Order: sequence, then C-alpha cells, then structure tokens
Amino acid sequence: MRSFTIRQSATLFSLTLLTLAFGLAQAQAKSDFSGTWKLNAAKSDFGPMPPPDTRTDKITHQDPSLKANVASTGGMGGDVTYDVSYTTDGKECVNKMGDNEFKSTLKWDGDDLAVDTKGSFGGNDFTAKARWTLSADGKTLTVTTHFSSAMGEGDVKEVFDKQ
Repeated sequence: MRSFTIRQSATLFSLTLLTLAFGLAQAQAKSDFSGTWKLNAAKSDFGPMPPPDTRTDKITHQDPSLKANVASTGGMGGDVTYDVSYTTDGKECVNKMGDNEFKSTLKWDGDDLAVDTKGSFGGNDFTAKARWTLSADGKTLTVTTHFSSAMGEGDVKEVFDKQ
C-alpha cells in the first residue's frame, strides 16, 4: 500500500511540474502582431500633425521576422503604399520609402516591441523611439512614438483595430 501512495505522489508531482512548465512557456510567449490593422483615428493622437484619412497595415509576424505592407491616404504624406521588413532580434534593418532610407532595430521588452529608428526624410535627419503594444485580447495594437529632428520633437499615439 505504501508504494501505491509513493507512486501517486510521484504522479501528482510530475503533473504539477508539467503544469508549471506549461504555464512558464505560455508566460514567455511573445506577442504576435500578425493581421490586418486599421487605424482608429478617433482613438489616436497625432499632435500638431494632421492624421491620415485612412491607414491599413498588413503585418506578417513569424518571430523574429516581421513584415508589413502599409497603405495610407490623405494627411501629410498624401497617398502612400510601402513595404518594410524587420527582425526582432536587435539587428539593424534597413528599409526605404521612396528615396528615403531608414535604419531600425527592434527588441523585445516583455511582450512589447521597442523600435528605434534613424533616418532622413525630405533632407531632414530624425530619430524615433516607438513601442508596439498588443492588447490582452489581441484586438488592439497601440504604437506610441517619440520623434525628434532639427524641426522639433513630439509624440504620436496610433491605435489600430484588428480586422
């Protein structure tokens, strides 16, 4: 009878370890930003800049690869469509939008992505520090950005709804 109790204890201990290991694996899982995201201008804050009339980001995220197709109409940029490719491992990634080149590094900060970008737009050098945050239900993507250039600095908050 005693060996049966020891076996039961060993089984219970094994199940407890398995449950803890599974819980830790889930806690360490990173956010997946994949999907089609539509800008919610009413919840966003562009500061002194005019918001675009529409913007849709189609993101494919298979960590560490993150690719996006961005389509925007109106606002300061007019009608623009471009593609960007990143890695989330902290390595520098170079993307172009027209004749403008941007160098970015993306790193995980918990479940959020910290994005540091340097580049030139229209002959003006700039830096931008962004944070991508996914809501707990995975339906809202919030991108907060602090930018600075010779023309000044500011903050932008973009809120996207998953389609």
